[in-house]
Amino acid sequence: MKRFLSPFETAIETSKKCVFKSNMKFIEILLLGMLGGFFISLGAHGSIVISQTLGNIDEGLMKFASASIFPVGLMLIVIAGGELFTSNNMISFSFIEKKIKFRNVMKNWIIVYFSNYIGALLFAFAIVYSGMYTNSGVNNSAGELLVGIATKKVNLNLYELVIRGILCNIVVVMSVWMATAAQDVVSKISACWFPIMLFVLSGFEHSVANMFYLHAAQLINADITFTQVFSNLIPVTIGNIIGGGVIVPFIFYFAIYRPYCKNN
Repeated sequence: MKRFLSPFETAIETSKKCVFKSNMKFIEILLLGMLGGFFISLGAHGSIVISQTLGNIDEGLMKFASASIFPVGLMLIVIAGGELFTSNNMISFSFIEKKIKFRNVMKNWIIVYFSNYIGALLFAFAIVYSGMYTNSGVNNSAGELLVGIATKKVNLNLYELVIRGILCNIVVVMSVWMATAAQDVVSKISACWFPIMLFVLSGFEHSVANMFYLHAAQLINADITFTQVFSNLIPVTIGNIIGGGVIVPFIFYFAIYRPYCKNN
């Protein structure tokens, strides 16, 4: 059995998936989007738990431990099923092909974005009110780290957020592209783990993960306002769209898909 698809074969498969996603029913997108937000938040929570005390030993080790767990969220989405706004930005690939209309792209993005938000919020409420961050008060190590992460995020300036959002989603959609090329579960896990680990380690900004980090920090009484939350989420979301919905689809369409179609 062939273990992976060529770049052109991956483009064909991606195109089929994009068309399928653009035609999904509202309730299907809503439910799978909520799962997607839940799964990403689960990975984000796990990354905090494993790294909560490692900063006292070595900051690089702490970042690597955190980055090594976070990709579990995308693995769950890719293998078990779920819809994620950042990876669905790649739907624009089929819009460039003229296989779907712009309104189909926007419908999917909007529904998935807000359903991811619901899933992230539900997980944030569940994990905070389960006492995982507050049993020892806000000064416990996990809660303290969460607040520190969220505080750093809301203090980044506009251009930093947009650029980090762009870089993040270039990596995310490439991870999903590689997972599409992979033809067995182990290979799909590898395709998810390495790129996603790298973007977390690098400190890039992921809109759906930030939904969890920022609101969970608010729930344990961090000094973060809703204005600060949306001042982070809006530019990060714009950056994610540019990286995953514009840069990668256009490059892959014009450099791989279109030339191959013309020559065959």
